[in-house]
Amino acid sequence: MNRPPTSASPALWALMMGNFVIGTGIMAVPGTLTDISDSLSVSIPQAGQLITAGAILMGLGAPVFATVVAGWDRRRLLALSLLWYGLLMGLCALAPSYGVLLVLRVLAVVSPAVFTPQAAASIGLMVPPAQRGRAITFVFMGWSVASVMGMPLSAWIGGAFGWRWAFALVALLAVLSAAWVWRVMPNGIRPAALSREAWGQTLGSAPLMLALGVTLLSGLGQFILFAYFAPYLQQTLSTSATTLSLMFLWFGAFGLLGTLGLTRWVDRVGAPRAVLFTLGLMALSLALWPLGRHALWAQALVMVPWALGCFAANSAQQARLVQLSPALAPATVSLNTSAIYAGQGLGAALGGLLIAQGQMLNLHHVGLALMLLAMGMSVWAARAQKRS
Repeated sequence: MNRPPTSASPALWALMMGNFVIGTGIMAVPGTLTDISDSLSVSIPQAGQLITAGAILMGLGAPVFATVVAGWDRRRLLALSLLWYGLLMGLCALAPSYGVLLVLRVLAVVSPAVFTPQAAASIGLMVPPAQRGRAITFVFMGWSVASVMGMPLSAWIGGAFGWRWAFALVALLAVLSAAWVWRVMPNGIRPAALSREAWGQTLGSAPLMLALGVTLLSGLGQFILFAYFAPYLQQTLSTSATTLSLMFLWFGAFGLLGTLGLTRWVDRVGAPRAVLFTLGLMALSLALWPLGRHALWAQALVMVPWALGCFAANSAQQARLVQLSPALAPATVSLNTSAIYAGQGLGAALGGLLIAQGQMLNLHHVGLALMLLAMGMSVWAARAQKRS
């Protein structure tokens, strides 16, 4: 694995682990969606609303929480957010009905709305400017590791033992990760409070707003199909639980590879170019998607470009926003988190609506159109940055 910058290395490893746990918990729902649907006697689109409801809370909550916790010591804040995640994911595993699970899931995702953006914002105060791009992509690599290990594992556990055990595993990992963050995170990390003026500067910046639009569109384009990988693969290729987990493992391995590559060259080529390239990779997979319907090996090959760009794009976007304005990072990263989860929620909702109308095999068409729009907006954002 690529090493983090030497500055604050123990804390960066702990923060990466925190993102791994957060990512595993988020992706446990897509990975176990079919089992949740079966065990709680709800339809696939209704089960998919667990993703939508959680994403709405994260999307709306991230900037609000960023303001509320502005004065908190980040060691205490990040550790407590992981403890909250562990508690609520444990309660989710015990939920007796879909309605109860939906409420608990929404409460659980308070933690992702806090942890991921505040971890990224803290990096600006922990490492020198020349190392920030690499440090941010390293910490965000926890999401890629989650796709390699967490998502396939949750899919396998869901198929073999039930979705409740997958959620329980995330709960345990969250508690352990909280202890690690508490032990190695330095005291006194407090990004500047988000004043009304700071929010005004953020919302009034065309490059920043356009960059956030890229995040929203790319998340929407992905999750129309990504949220329903499990039922899609079972419908088109009749995949078993074991095969499904192996497909997630395949996807995650290339996702990790893409993020590792990004950490090596993002500071050299620049974050805007990195974003455009990763979005192009995902668009390529969506364009080729129908080629994978008739053979497992073909589907695996078609998924490779998407996997290479998926998590790397989010990492590049985080680096892009922090580098655009380090002083406004707490605001921009929280808004980027909102855009990520808003895109996921809207994508899952739109995908569920299309599936309910018998359009499972056409999800990629809408996803491709949105990904191309994201690429166009990314070019626009880069031009606006140069003009400013």
